[in-house]
Amino acid sequence: MIVTTKELFAQAYKNYAIGAYNINNAEQTMGLFKGNMDSKAPFIIQISKGARKYTDKLMLEGMIRAADEIFPDAVFAVHLDHGDEQTCYDCIDSGFYSSVMIDASSLPFEENIATTKRVVEAAHAKGLVVEAELGQLGGVEEDVKVDEDKAHLTDPAQAAEFIERSGCDSLACAIGTSHGAFKFSGSQGLHFEVVEAIQKLVPGFPLVLHGSSSVPQEEVERINAAGGSLKGAKGVDATQYLPAAKLGVCKINIDTDGRLVWTRVHREYMKEHPEVFDFRPMGKVFIEEYAKFIASRNELLGSAGHLDEVREALKK
Repeated sequence: MIVTTKELFAQAYKNYAIGAYNINNAEQTMGLFKGNMDSKAPFIIQISKGARKYTDKLMLEGMIRAADEIFPDAVFAVHLDHGDEQTCYDCIDSGFYSSVMIDASSLPFEENIATTKRVVEAAHAKGLVVEAELGQLGGVEEDVKVDEDKAHLTDPAQAAEFIERSGCDSLACAIGTSHGAFKFSGSQGLHFEVVEAIQKLVPGFPLVLHGSSSVPQEEVERINAAGGSLKGAKGVDATQYLPAAKLGVCKINIDTDGRLVWTRVHREYMKEHPEVFDFRPMGKVFIEEYAKFIASRNELLGSAGHLDEVREALKK
């Protein structure tokens, strides 16, 4: 059942966070649905501009529609991740998405507000909701690239003004996370004081964390042992997910970790079975491993076990 992120956030707010996971292919889609059903969690499917180019937007939509039929008890939102203005309009007009993100965070404050407001008006007219971004995360993720010296935390006062003037339904704020696998060089953590300050100014408003993959060191070590060369990769402490959720963070984006699982499974399988040329056996392994990973993340997010109550609440 496809719902809006706003409907999911109403249930999650200050209780747990909804996992937002990016997909690019059939194996990820099957593993994602299986993992969420195994852990009985509502979730958000994210489709990026890069994913829409990788296969085709219609292919991705077709896979999600099929998965919705295969897993009829699933409750999820379909969300455009890091969209520019034109891509947002394309998704709004498609009639398939339930949520879009307009990322105009690289623009000056006033232009960010104006761009976001235009997307909000177009989305709300068709029953969709909008995520916006204020502040800039460092790192690299597909079309998003921000040098660390240009990254900056979200200003709480600006956030409150931005929310009021733009009309956005949720806000991605920069509190110390970073895109990609190379997030931290030392013992840095998340700036929860920024979240608390924003919530004091706009109580009840759902916040979003981007760049929140934990980059599990076991995955990195196994990739390297199987011929990889990932050096210095370090991510967000996953034990900080639930504390962030308790402060009003309703959506936590996890993409890089899924890519690490993919890389680990395929590197290990091909190393252990050099005679195999059929990609399906390793694809099956990935589906199971990714499902386990998704279920483990939902436990840390606090969303595991809430599927039935969310479904019942949405029926009312």
